[in-house]
Amino acid sequence: MRIDVFTLVPHAFAWLTEQRPLASVLGGELELRLFNYRDTTPLRGGQVDDEPYGGGAGMVLRVDVVAAALDAAYGGAPKQPVIALTPKGRPLTQALVEELAREPALTLLSSRFEGFDERIVQHLATDAISIGPYVLSNGDLPAMVVLDAVARRLPGALAEGSGELESFSEELGGGLEYPQYTRPAEFRGWKVPEVLLSGDHARIEAWRRQMVARG
Repeated sequence: MRIDVFTLVPHAFAWLTEQRPLASVLGGELELRLFNYRDTTPLRGGQVDDEPYGGGAGMVLRVDVVAAALDAAYGGAPKQPVIALTPKGRPLTQALVEELAREPALTLLSSRFEGFDERIVQHLATDAISIGPYVLSNGDLPAMVVLDAVARRLPGALAEGSGELESFSEELGGGLEYPQYTRPAEFRGWKVPEVLLSGDHARIEAWRRQMVARG
């Protein structure tokens, strides 16, 4: 799989690429490419954003800047999904993560303060995804969240068996993960459910699914 991220601060991803799950799949199951809008901007002095028409606080990433970056990288419209990361997008869920992880390639568009000229979302992106209805000072954080969530679904990203049943996964019916316990079996009078100590895997599986269904 290849993921291309268009950003104003490529170096912000350095820490993330040194950690699992990304570090486990980079160069193998995952190719990550980082593109700086400033490298291809048609504006002087590396300018990439501007004041919004009609007034208002903040700066907005310009449509011509993003179009120039995409043209330079792909020589035209990309063939893979192009995702604008914006609070107005559809919510990122585990089901959506599973969907994205099945794609051979993705393009992620990030923006400082997550402020896009609306024409970027309408005409240059094929999808818009939100990690929550709030504004961040660093618009690359949503891209990092998507990267991490997708990377952990790739083969070899996690220790064997550790990612088989993710929270909100289809195997769990889209619900939260079941409660988990470890030693000691009793602490301050707080006991681990007896079924988990039984060694009866069928009962344990049934209990876990019951807990998921309860939410």
